[in-house]
Amino acid sequence: MNNKLTLGIFGFGVVGQGLHDIIKTKNLNLAIKRFVIKHPEKKRTLPAELFTTDANAVLDDPEINTVVELIDDAEAAFDIVSSALRSGKNVVSANKKMIATHLADLIAIQQEYGTSLLYEGAVCGSIPIIRNLEEYYDNELLHAVTGIFNGSSNYILSKIFNENLAYATALKQAQDLGFAETDPTLDVGGYDPKFKLAIVASHAYGLYIAPEAILNIGIDKLSASDIQFAKEKNFKIKLVPTAREINDKSVILYVLPKLIPRDNILYGVENEYNGVLVKAAFADEQFFYGKGAGGHPTGSAVLSDIAALRYGYKYEYKKHIDANGLAYSTDWEIEVYLRYKEESFIEHLKFTSISERYYAQDFKYIIGKVNLSNILKNRDIIDREGYFLAEIA
Repeated sequence: MNNKLTLGIFGFGVVGQGLHDIIKTKNLNLAIKRFVIKHPEKKRTLPAELFTTDANAVLDDPEINTVVELIDDAEAAFDIVSSALRSGKNVVSANKKMIATHLADLIAIQQEYGTSLLYEGAVCGSIPIIRNLEEYYDNELLHAVTGIFNGSSNYILSKIFNENLAYATALKQAQDLGFAETDPTLDVGGYDPKFKLAIVASHAYGLYIAPEAILNIGIDKLSASDIQFAKEKNFKIKLVPTAREINDKSVILYVLPKLIPRDNILYGVENEYNGVLVKAAFADEQFFYGKGAGGHPTGSAVLSDIAALRYGYKYEYKKHIDANGLAYSTDWEIEVYLRYKEESFIEHLKFTSISERYYAQDFKYIIGKVNLSNILKNRDIIDREGYFLAEIA
Protein backbone atom coordinates (compact mmCIF):
# COMPACT_ATOMS: atom_id res chain seq x y z
CA MET A 1 0.00 0.00 0.00
CA ASN A 2 1.36 3.42 -0.99
CA ASN A 3 0.89 5.52 2.16
CA LYS A 4 1.07 9.29 1.96
CA LEU A 5 4.01 10.75 3.86
CA THR A 6 4.10 14.19 5.44
CA LEU A 7 7.70 15.15 6.04
CA GLY A 8 9.44 17.25 8.66
CA ILE A 9 13.07 17.76 7.63
CA PHE A 10 15.90 18.73 9.98
CA GLY A 11 18.60 20.58 8.06
CA PHE A 12 18.69 22.46 4.78
CA GLY A 13 22.36 22.23 3.89
CA VAL A 14 23.96 20.52 0.90
CA VAL A 15 22.02 17.27 1.29
CA GLY A 16 18.76 18.93 2.37
CA GLN A 17 18.78 21.19 -0.65
CA GLY A 18 19.79 18.31 -2.90
CA LEU A 19 16.88 16.25 -1.58
CA HIS A 20 14.44 19.11 -2.20
CA ASP A 21 15.78 19.54 -5.74
CA ILE A 22 15.01 15.89 -6.47
CA ILE A 23 11.60 15.80 -4.76
CA LYS A 24 10.28 18.80 -6.68
CA THR A 25 10.95 16.98 -9.99
CA LYS A 26 8.90 13.94 -8.93
CA ASN A 27 5.21 13.26 -8.59
CA LEU A 28 5.38 11.38 -5.31
CA ASN A 29 2.76 10.71 -2.67
CA LEU A 30 4.46 12.95 -0.10
CA ALA A 31 4.59 16.54 1.08
CA ILE A 32 7.18 18.59 2.96
CA LYS A 33 5.49 20.50 5.77
CA ARG A 34 8.43 22.04 7.63
CA PHE A 35 12.22 22.41 7.69
CA VAL A 36 13.97 22.84 11.04
CA ILE A 37 17.10 24.97 10.66
CA LYS A 38 19.84 26.29 12.94
CA HIS A 39 20.57 29.66 11.32
CA PRO A 40 17.37 31.60 10.49
CA GLU A 41 19.38 34.60 9.28
CA LYS A 42 20.61 32.75 6.18
CA LYS A 43 18.89 33.51 2.91
CA ARG A 44 16.81 30.57 1.68
CA THR A 45 15.47 29.65 -1.74
CA LEU A 46 12.08 28.60 -0.34
CA PRO A 47 9.28 30.56 1.38
CA ALA A 48 10.11 31.64 4.94
CA GLU A 49 6.99 29.98 6.40
CA LEU A 50 8.50 26.55 5.60
CA PHE A 51 11.33 27.12 8.08
CA THR A 52 11.50 27.06 11.87
CA THR A 53 14.17 26.79 14.55
CA ASP A 54 11.85 24.89 16.90
CA ALA A 55 12.39 21.11 16.79
CA ASN A 56 9.09 20.51 18.56
CA ALA A 57 7.26 22.13 15.67
CA VAL A 58 8.04 18.90 13.83
CA LEU A 59 8.32 16.36 16.65
CA ASP A 60 4.99 17.33 18.22
CA ASP A 61 3.05 17.79 14.98
CA PRO A 62 0.59 14.89 14.57
CA GLU A 63 0.30 15.54 10.84
CA ILE A 64 4.00 14.84 10.29
CA ASN A 65 4.46 11.08 10.12
CA THR A 66 8.02 10.99 8.77
CA VAL A 67 11.12 12.80 10.01
CA VAL A 68 14.17 13.28 7.79
CA GLU A 69 17.34 14.07 9.78
CA LEU A 70 20.13 15.76 7.81
CA ILE A 71 22.15 17.73 10.38
CA ASP A 72 25.87 17.43 11.23
CA ASP A 73 25.65 17.27 15.04
CA ALA A 74 25.63 13.58 15.99
CA GLU A 75 24.35 13.94 19.55
CA ALA A 76 21.64 16.41 18.61
CA ALA A 77 20.70 14.06 15.75
CA PHE A 78 20.34 11.14 18.18
CA ASP A 79 17.99 13.16 20.37
CA ILE A 80 15.88 14.08 17.33
CA VAL A 81 15.81 10.58 15.86
CA SER A 82 15.13 8.74 19.12
CA SER A 83 12.35 11.21 20.07
CA ALA A 84 10.74 10.87 16.64
CA LEU A 85 10.83 7.06 16.75
CA ARG A 86 9.33 7.02 20.24
CA SER A 87 6.52 9.34 19.13
CA GLY A 88 5.49 6.94 16.37
CA LYS A 89 7.16 8.70 13.47
CA ASN A 90 9.37 6.85 11.00
CA VAL A 91 12.78 8.37 10.33
CA VAL A 92 15.28 8.65 7.51
CA SER A 93 18.80 9.77 8.45
CA ALA A 94 22.12 10.32 6.68
CA ASN A 95 24.13 10.86 9.88
CA LYS A 96 26.75 8.12 9.84
CA LYS A 97 28.44 9.12 13.11
CA MET A 98 25.18 9.14 15.02
CA ILE A 99 24.06 5.80 13.61
CA ALA A 100 27.41 4.08 14.12
CA THR A 101 27.64 5.32 17.70
CA HIS A 102 24.05 4.58 18.77
CA LEU A 103 22.92 1.76 16.48
CA ALA A 104 22.16 -0.79 19.23
CA ASP A 105 19.95 1.73 21.06
CA LEU A 106 18.23 2.80 17.84
CA ILE A 107 17.39 -0.79 16.93
CA ALA A 108 15.96 -1.39 20.41
CA ILE A 109 13.78 1.74 20.14
CA GLN A 110 12.45 0.65 16.74
CA GLN A 111 11.55 -2.77 18.10
CA GLU A 112 9.84 -1.33 21.16
CA TYR A 113 7.77 1.31 19.36
CA GLY A 114 7.21 -0.45 16.01
CA THR A 115 8.77 2.34 14.00
CA SER A 116 11.34 2.28 11.20
CA LEU A 117 14.70 4.02 10.81
CA LEU A 118 16.33 3.88 7.37
CA TYR A 119 19.80 5.29 6.57
CA GLU A 120 21.00 4.29 3.12
CA GLY A 121 22.28 7.84 2.58
CA ALA A 122 24.66 7.48 5.53
CA VAL A 123 26.91 5.00 3.70
CA CYS A 124 28.48 5.57 0.28
CA GLY A 125 26.13 8.19 -1.13
CA SER A 126 24.17 6.87 -4.09
CA ILE A 127 25.31 3.23 -3.74
CA PRO A 128 22.54 1.07 -2.17
CA ILE A 129 24.89 -1.08 -0.11
CA ILE A 130 22.79 -1.27 3.08
CA ARG A 131 19.68 -2.43 1.21
CA ASN A 132 21.76 -5.05 -0.63
CA LEU A 133 23.33 -6.34 2.58
CA GLU A 134 19.84 -6.56 4.11
CA GLU A 135 18.08 -8.15 1.17
CA TYR A 136 20.44 -9.75 -1.35
CA TYR A 137 23.10 -10.98 1.07
CA ASP A 138 20.82 -11.73 4.02
CA ASN A 139 21.56 -15.47 3.88
CA GLU A 140 25.10 -15.20 2.48
CA LEU A 141 28.40 -15.93 4.18
CA LEU A 142 30.38 -12.77 3.49
CA HIS A 143 34.15 -13.13 3.33
CA ALA A 144 34.77 -9.38 3.06
CA VAL A 145 33.24 -5.98 2.39
CA THR A 146 35.78 -3.37 1.39
CA GLY A 147 36.28 -0.46 -0.97
CA ILE A 148 36.27 3.33 -1.16
CA PHE A 149 33.63 4.77 1.17
CA ASN A 150 34.59 8.47 1.22
CA GLY A 151 34.22 10.62 -1.88
CA SER A 152 36.04 13.62 -0.39
CA SER A 153 39.33 11.83 0.30
CA ASN A 154 39.09 9.96 -3.00
CA TYR A 155 38.66 13.24 -4.88
CA ILE A 156 41.79 14.62 -3.20
CA LEU A 157 43.86 11.52 -3.96
CA SER A 158 42.65 11.46 -7.57
CA LYS A 159 43.83 15.04 -8.10
CA ILE A 160 47.18 14.24 -6.52
CA PHE A 161 47.86 11.14 -8.61
CA ASN A 162 46.18 12.09 -11.89
CA GLU A 163 46.92 15.81 -12.07
CA ASN A 164 50.02 16.09 -9.85
CA LEU A 165 48.32 18.60 -7.56
CA ALA A 166 49.75 19.27 -4.12
CA TYR A 167 47.73 17.87 -1.20
CA ALA A 168 46.73 21.35 0.03
CA THR A 169 45.58 22.41 -3.45
CA ALA A 170 43.52 19.26 -3.96
CA LEU A 171 41.94 19.67 -0.51
CA LYS A 172 40.99 23.28 -1.28
CA GLN A 173 39.32 22.16 -4.53
CA ALA A 174 37.35 19.51 -2.64
CA GLN A 175 36.21 22.13 -0.13
CA ASP A 176 35.24 24.60 -2.84
CA LEU A 177 33.08 21.93 -4.50
CA GLY A 178 31.36 21.06 -1.23
CA PHE A 179 32.89 17.57 -1.06
CA ALA A 180 34.95 18.39 2.06
CA GLU A 181 34.08 20.50 5.08
CA THR A 182 35.99 23.59 6.24
CA ASP A 183 37.43 21.26 8.92
CA PRO A 184 38.17 18.18 6.77
CA THR A 185 39.38 15.96 9.63
CA LEU A 186 36.42 13.57 9.49
CA ASP A 187 37.14 12.81 5.83
CA VAL A 188 40.94 12.94 5.47
CA GLY A 189 41.51 11.51 8.96
CA GLY A 190 39.58 8.35 8.11
CA TYR A 191 36.81 8.92 10.67
CA ASP A 192 33.95 9.23 8.17
CA PRO A 193 34.72 5.87 6.50
CA LYS A 194 35.19 4.32 9.96
CA PHE A 195 31.63 5.27 10.97
CA LYS A 196 30.37 3.85 7.68
CA LEU A 197 32.39 0.67 8.22
CA ALA A 198 30.81 0.15 11.65
CA ILE A 199 27.35 0.40 10.07
CA VAL A 200 28.32 -1.99 7.27
CA ALA A 201 29.69 -4.50 9.80
CA SER A 202 26.37 -4.49 11.60
CA HIS A 203 24.43 -5.41 8.46
CA ALA A 204 27.08 -7.76 7.05
CA TYR A 205 28.06 -9.65 10.21
CA GLY A 206 25.53 -8.82 12.92
CA LEU A 207 28.07 -7.07 15.15
CA TYR A 208 27.80 -3.86 17.15
CA ILE A 209 31.30 -2.39 17.15
CA ALA A 210 31.95 0.95 18.82
CA PRO A 211 33.72 3.23 16.31
CA GLU A 212 36.47 4.07 18.80
CA ALA A 213 37.47 0.38 18.84
CA ILE A 214 38.21 0.42 15.09
CA LEU A 215 41.62 1.43 13.74
CA ASN A 216 41.55 4.42 11.41
CA ILE A 217 44.50 6.16 9.80
CA GLY A 218 43.81 8.79 7.16
CA ILE A 219 45.61 10.58 4.35
CA ASP A 220 46.26 13.83 6.22
CA LYS A 221 49.91 12.88 6.85
CA LEU A 222 50.57 12.00 3.20
CA SER A 223 53.87 13.56 2.02
CA ALA A 224 55.52 14.20 -1.34
CA SER A 225 57.92 11.32 -0.57
CA ASP A 226 55.02 8.89 -0.07
CA ILE A 227 53.45 10.00 -3.34
CA GLN A 228 56.75 9.61 -5.21
CA PHE A 229 57.24 6.13 -3.73
CA ALA A 230 53.75 5.04 -4.82
CA LYS A 231 54.19 6.39 -8.35
CA GLU A 232 57.60 4.74 -8.76
CA LYS A 233 56.05 1.40 -7.77
CA ASN A 234 53.04 1.97 -10.12
CA PHE A 235 50.60 2.23 -7.21
CA LYS A 236 47.83 4.67 -6.47
CA ILE A 237 46.92 5.43 -2.87
CA LYS A 238 43.28 5.04 -1.84
CA LEU A 239 41.67 5.32 1.59
CA VAL A 240 40.13 1.89 2.10
CA PRO A 241 37.92 0.54 4.91
CA THR A 242 37.95 -3.23 5.30
CA ALA A 243 35.59 -5.67 7.00
CA ARG A 244 36.77 -9.26 6.71
CA GLU A 245 35.90 -12.57 8.31
CA ILE A 246 38.94 -14.53 9.49
CA ASN A 247 39.31 -18.04 10.89
CA ASP A 248 35.55 -18.67 10.49
CA LYS A 249 34.94 -17.09 13.89
CA SER A 250 36.21 -13.51 13.93
CA VAL A 251 35.78 -10.27 11.99
CA ILE A 252 38.47 -7.62 11.56
CA LEU A 253 37.66 -3.99 10.83
CA TYR A 254 40.07 -1.19 9.95
CA VAL A 255 40.47 1.92 7.79
CA LEU A 256 43.88 2.51 6.21
CA PRO A 257 45.37 4.16 3.15
CA LYS A 258 46.13 1.39 0.69
CA LEU A 259 48.71 1.07 -2.08
CA ILE A 260 46.60 -0.16 -4.99
CA PRO A 261 48.13 -1.82 -8.10
CA ARG A 262 46.74 -1.35 -11.64
CA ASP A 263 45.00 -4.74 -11.71
CA ASN A 264 42.91 -3.93 -8.59
CA ILE A 265 39.35 -2.83 -9.37
CA LEU A 266 39.65 0.09 -6.95
CA TYR A 267 42.52 1.57 -8.99
CA GLY A 268 40.09 3.13 -11.44
CA VAL A 269 37.64 4.58 -8.89
CA GLU A 270 38.33 8.29 -9.15
CA ASN A 271 37.21 11.72 -7.93
CA GLU A 272 34.10 11.78 -5.71
CA TYR A 273 33.08 8.25 -6.70
CA ASN A 274 32.85 5.34 -4.26
CA GLY A 275 33.31 1.66 -4.96
CA VAL A 276 32.24 -1.21 -2.71
CA LEU A 277 33.59 -4.72 -3.27
CA VAL A 278 31.67 -7.59 -1.66
CA LYS A 279 33.25 -11.04 -1.53
CA ALA A 280 30.73 -13.76 -0.72
CA ALA A 281 30.94 -17.52 -0.40
CA PHE A 282 28.30 -18.27 -3.02
CA ALA A 283 27.77 -15.05 -5.01
CA ASP A 284 31.57 -14.66 -5.35
CA GLU A 285 32.72 -11.08 -6.01
CA GLN A 286 30.39 -8.19 -6.79
CA PHE A 287 31.26 -4.53 -7.22
CA PHE A 288 29.07 -1.48 -6.57
CA TYR A 289 30.08 1.88 -8.06
CA GLY A 290 28.59 5.34 -7.76
CA LYS A 291 28.99 8.89 -6.53
CA GLY A 292 29.75 9.09 -2.83
CA ALA A 293 29.75 12.83 -2.21
CA GLY A 294 27.51 15.74 -3.09
CA GLY A 295 23.97 16.83 -2.35
CA HIS A 296 22.20 15.10 -5.23
CA PRO A 297 23.82 11.62 -4.91
CA THR A 298 23.21 11.51 -1.16
CA GLY A 299 19.81 13.14 -1.61
CA SER A 300 18.84 10.38 -4.03
CA ALA A 301 19.67 7.73 -1.40
CA VAL A 302 17.63 9.62 1.19
CA LEU A 303 14.69 9.83 -1.22
CA SER A 304 14.95 6.10 -1.88
CA ASP A 305 14.50 5.49 1.85
CA ILE A 306 11.58 7.92 2.02
CA ALA A 307 9.93 6.12 -0.90
CA ALA A 308 10.46 2.75 0.81
CA LEU A 309 8.67 4.01 3.93
CA ARG A 310 5.53 4.59 1.82
CA TYR A 311 5.29 0.79 1.65
CA GLY A 312 6.17 0.08 5.28
CA TYR A 313 9.75 -1.03 4.68
CA LYS A 314 11.95 -1.83 7.70
CA TYR A 315 15.42 -3.24 8.16
CA GLU A 316 15.09 -6.74 9.63
CA TYR A 317 18.66 -6.97 10.97
CA LYS A 318 18.72 -10.66 10.14
CA LYS A 319 22.45 -11.03 10.72
CA HIS A 320 21.99 -9.93 14.33
CA ILE A 321 19.44 -12.67 14.86
CA ASP A 322 21.84 -15.28 13.44
CA ALA A 323 25.33 -13.90 14.10
CA ASN A 324 26.93 -17.39 14.09
CA GLY A 325 29.04 -16.58 17.13
CA LEU A 326 31.28 -14.14 15.26
CA ALA A 327 33.42 -11.82 17.39
CA TYR A 328 35.40 -8.67 16.65
CA SER A 329 39.17 -9.11 16.61
CA THR A 330 42.27 -6.99 16.01
CA ASP A 331 44.61 -10.00 16.05
CA TRP A 332 45.58 -10.21 12.38
CA GLU A 333 48.72 -9.52 10.38
CA ILE A 334 48.78 -7.20 7.38
CA GLU A 335 51.60 -5.98 5.15
CA VAL A 336 52.26 -2.26 5.42
CA TYR A 337 54.43 0.56 4.14
CA LEU A 338 55.55 2.90 6.92
CA ARG A 339 57.33 6.22 6.47
CA TYR A 340 58.88 7.14 9.80
CA LYS A 341 61.63 9.10 11.58
CA GLU A 342 62.72 7.32 14.77
CA GLU A 343 64.18 3.81 14.59
CA SER A 344 62.79 2.99 18.03
CA PHE A 345 59.27 3.16 16.64
CA ILE A 346 59.90 0.05 14.55
CA GLU A 347 60.35 -1.88 17.79
CA HIS A 348 57.04 -0.53 19.11
CA LEU A 349 55.15 -1.88 16.10
CA LYS A 350 56.85 -5.30 16.43
CA PHE A 351 57.19 -6.19 12.76
CA THR A 352 57.07 -9.98 12.33
CA SER A 353 58.87 -9.79 8.98
CA ILE A 354 60.54 -7.08 6.91
CA SER A 355 60.80 -7.26 3.13
CA GLU A 356 62.25 -3.83 2.31
CA ARG A 357 63.90 -0.88 4.06
CA TYR A 358 65.13 2.46 2.80
CA TYR A 359 67.24 5.08 4.57
CA ALA A 360 67.92 8.64 3.48
CA GLN A 361 68.54 11.81 5.40
CA ASP A 362 64.97 13.07 4.99
CA PHE A 363 63.10 9.90 4.03
CA LYS A 364 62.94 6.50 5.73
CA TYR A 365 60.48 3.75 5.03
CA ILE A 366 59.98 0.11 5.86
CA ILE A 367 57.76 -2.56 4.30
CA GLY A 368 56.79 -5.58 6.34
CA LYS A 369 54.12 -7.44 8.25
CA VAL A 370 52.68 -6.19 11.49
CA ASN A 371 49.73 -7.08 13.70
CA LEU A 372 46.69 -4.80 13.57
CA SER A 373 46.58 -4.69 17.36
CA ASN A 374 50.07 -3.18 17.47
CA ILE A 375 49.11 -0.48 14.97
CA LEU A 376 46.03 0.32 17.05
CA LYS A 377 48.13 0.61 20.23
CA ASN A 378 50.49 3.05 18.51
CA ARG A 379 47.87 5.01 16.57
CA ASP A 380 48.41 8.19 18.60
CA ILE A 381 52.18 8.14 18.04
CA ILE A 382 51.74 7.71 14.28
CA ASP A 383 49.45 10.71 14.23
CA ARG A 384 51.49 12.88 16.57
CA GLU A 385 54.80 12.29 14.80
CA GLY A 386 53.35 12.74 11.32
CA TYR A 387 54.23 9.22 10.18
CA PHE A 388 52.38 7.76 7.20
CA LEU A 389 51.23 4.13 7.21
CA ALA A 390 49.49 2.34 4.35
CA GLU A 391 48.48 -1.23 3.67
CA ILE A 392 50.02 -3.05 0.70
CA ALA A 393 47.21 -4.45 -1.45
